[in-house]
Parts: sequence; C-alpha cells; structure tokens
Amino acid sequence: MRAFSDRAVVFAGGVLSLPPTLAGPGRIRVVHFWDPACPCNVGNQEHLSELVARFAGDNGVDFYAVQKPGSRGQLPSTLSAIKPLKSLPGAERITSSPAVAIWNRQGKLAYFGPYSEGLVCNSQNSFIEPVLQALMADRPVNATHTMAVGCYCPWLSNG
Repeated sequence: MRAFSDRAVVFAGGVLSLPPTLAGPGRIRVVHFWDPACPCNVGNQEHLSELVARFAGDNGVDFYAVQKPGSRGQLPSTLSAIKPLKSLPGAERITSSPAVAIWNRQGKLAYFGPYSEGLVCNSQNSFIEPVLQALMADRPVNATHTMAVGCYCPWLSNG
C-alpha cells in the first residue's frame, strides 16, 4: 500500500489566515505545507528551491514553511531561505500535503492548493509560477479552493 494518494484531493483554503505578525499589507507571502515523512516531497522540494531562487529576496516574495504537527524532520539546506512557522491559523484543518498558500500584497489569501497536478512537480506543470507572476503584476487571483490528482499525503491524523 502506498503512503500517498493518486486520487482527487480537495484543497480548501477558506480556513487559513496569516499569523498576526505577518498579516496585513506587505510583500507577497508563500507558505509551504510539508510532512517530512511524505514521499511526495522529493520532487516538490526541487521545484520549491527553483521558486525560491526565482522569486525570493529583491523579487518581492517571502517564503515560509509549516511542518505537519507531530512530525520530525527539517527542510534540506537548499531551502534554508524559507522561514519556519511554528503554526498558521487554520493549518490544522488542511487535508493534504505538499500544499502551498499564497497571500497577495494586501494580505488576502489568493491561492491555496497543490504545487501542480500529477505525480511529478516542476515548472512545466506548476500552478505557482502563473499565480506569483499575476500577483507581482498586481493582477487579482482568487483560487483558494482547488482539486487535483497527484502525489499527496494526508495531513490530518486518522484517530
């Protein structure tokens, strides 16, 4: 039996909000949700490091990570620019990871869902680059509830 899902997964971001220290107007904020035990992280983390290299710093995007509660592990050194968050309001109610939430410059949740659809995650099939490019151009994005088929692990514990 595989630890990950290859069926349709619903990502509902309506429950998410930034912690008070990050809320409100500012830079574009990307929050990476990850479970160290999830085999889907391997390809995702390579793609995530490309995103950080392309959009972080002077490009106006800050990257954060929320680790699955109760899990042990750390992001690879290639992702050291990502700031860890102990928690994020609503994170306990997401269903699957890896997942990403993106807040616009006004502090409004613009996107919540997977990095891509399918078993591999890269810039060719990514949902994230177009969202970040739109937000950087001050175009509106409202995609906080999505569904995708791919490599995802359950976030909530069964029991």
